[in-house]
Amino acid sequence: MSEEEVAERIRGLISENRAVLFMKGDSGMPQCGFSAATVQVLQLLRVPFLAVNVLLDVEIREGVKRFARWPTIPQLYIDGEFVGGCDIVREMFDDGSLEEMMKAKGLQVLD
Repeated sequence: MSEEEVAERIRGLISENRAVLFMKGDSGMPQCGFSAATVQVLQLLRVPFLAVNVLLDVEIREGVKRFARWPTIPQLYIDGEFVGGCDIVREMFDDGSLEEMMKAKGLQVLD
């Protein structure tokens, strides 16, 4: 698959889903601590998200790094916008800005 075809697949995933987490493993069984921590934040906010297991698809795993110009996994997208990796997501969760951003974008965050 060409680089543009991979980018098109990624664009499709992030345009068809409000919240997408490219991660190692899945939400029920993360395969690295960073992915697990990011899943935990999203679960604490009770936001539904699509978990894309990059370990199952090397083209997506490498393509998402190029797509976001971000060298690590996990990567979180909200409404098509790249938010960041684990450290940024945790920092935003801790200071309340992640929840604020999700509410501002119209994502339901359950209390």
